[in-house]
Amino acid sequence: MGLTGLALKIAAPAPKIEEFSSYLFIGPHPDDIEIGGGATAAKLAAAGKKVTFLILTDGRYGDGFSGGIKGDDLVELRKQESIRSAGILGATDVRFLDLSDGGFYDYEDMLKGIAKAVGEIKPDLIFAPDPDTGQECHIDHLNTGRAASRIAYFAPYPGIMEKYGAGSADVKGIAFYMTAKANRFVRVTKEQFELQNEALFGCHTSQFPEGSDEAKQLALYLKLRSADFGLRKFCSHAEGFRVLGQTHMHCLPENA
Repeated sequence: MGLTGLALKIAAPAPKIEEFSSYLFIGPHPDDIEIGGGATAAKLAAAGKKVTFLILTDGRYGDGFSGGIKGDDLVELRKQESIRSAGILGATDVRFLDLSDGGFYDYEDMLKGIAKAVGEIKPDLIFAPDPDTGQECHIDHLNTGRAASRIAYFAPYPGIMEKYGAGSADVKGIAFYMTAKANRFVRVTKEQFELQNEALFGCHTSQFPEGSDEAKQLALYLKLRSADFGLRKFCSHAEGFRVLGQTHMHCLPENA
């Protein structure tokens, strides 16, 4: 790390995730929030924090393991799976933008939908998938991360948010999940890690049928990831995020 990066870390450290009171978790599809930060959502909700889920696309094309359920029927099924899953994690406010997955939507509609939710919920911190991993290929994940970061930065500006048809909000930063460059880690308990698994594999069965290779592979990945991040926090389980505050989002390319 160069002197500039070190100076930035000292002068403007990345926000601490757990110091806020209101959080908006944005998922490209049903089940992404659970994969990327389900244990953290459970911990925040259990601490009495306001936790809201916003799911952008309807998952209608995720029919590879749905037992033949397709189209609008799959959309409704995945919506109900998301509501049950969010309830297990403690999020009582679950919202859906109802865009078609697979990139079959107008990006401006995604921006406006996120902006409207941010203006209404007024979160302190926004969670979204990291669009800058260097290997993410799913257009919905890339669009969600970029749109969320755009709105997170512009949220405090009433004139700009008005252009999106939304109110302003004092957003303090964004926490990217599914990241390869985590700079903040949330220590979670074994019980919270198990809640993440229950929410994901017990509810999103249209995508991860019990006993399927996909469910087994993802469960192993989450276990190893939690242990890896836990080592960095000297605990058994943790989740990692790339967190940027308002200072880091503009003109400062060094890592926070």
